[in-house]
Parts: sequence; structure tokens; C-alpha cells
Amino acid sequence: QVQLVESGGGLVQPGGSLRLSCAASGSIFSNSVMAWYRQAPGKQREWVATLGSGGGRDYADSVKGRFTISGDNAKNTVYLQMNSLKPEDTAVYYCKLSIIRLGRPYEYWGQGTQVAVSS
Repeated sequence: QVQLVESGGGLVQPGGSLRLSCAASGSIFSNSVMAWYRQAPGKQREWVATLGSGGGRDYADSVKGRFTISGDNAKNTVYLQMNSLKPEDTAVYYCKLSIIRLGRPYEYWGQGTQVAVSS
């Protein structure tokens, strides 16, 4: 059973930076894809960034140029570096692990970490 734990959220002023971490434990399979999502109160959960199994990276237009997704394989951890934060970045941020095992798709979600951008 895979478990994902996010950390690094908090309160930051507009223009500030935060780095979120998502640590994975349990059975981690090859060919995995990690992604970050976020959800603000009253809004749908939206995709933020993806780190592909081959190292490819994709970002939502709203965060492109400001956020960077990366991974540390030795620590089984994925990061989201967030710079030039805006109030509209305020949300609970979730990481997701997607894998194909025995030909079947599986998704695992973390519990989320709160990011608040306010002066």
C-alpha cells in the first residue's frame, strides 16, 4: 500500500516562495508519474504540474514560469518549488502518484498541505 505525505505549506506574503514536499512510502513501482494538484475553497480541484516517469515536466498555464516540479529518487520524494506566489495560489495542495501495475491503473493521493498567500 502506497502512502503519500505532503509537507511545506504555510502562510507566505505575495511574491514570496515556498517549497512543498511529497514523501512516498510503501511499494513504489517503476514507470510512475507524480503530479501536484490544488483545490481552493468552493472550487474544483485543478491540476498544477506533472513529473513523468521519464523526467518530463508539464505545468498549468497559471503557474508556468513560477513553479518547478522535481524529484529525488533516493528519498522517494517529489517537490514543488513555488516562487512569486500570488493570492490566487492559495489552496490545499495535493500530490498524486499514478502507476500501471499488472496492466491496471492505480492512483494514490496525499492528505494535502495548506498554502495561504496573503499580506
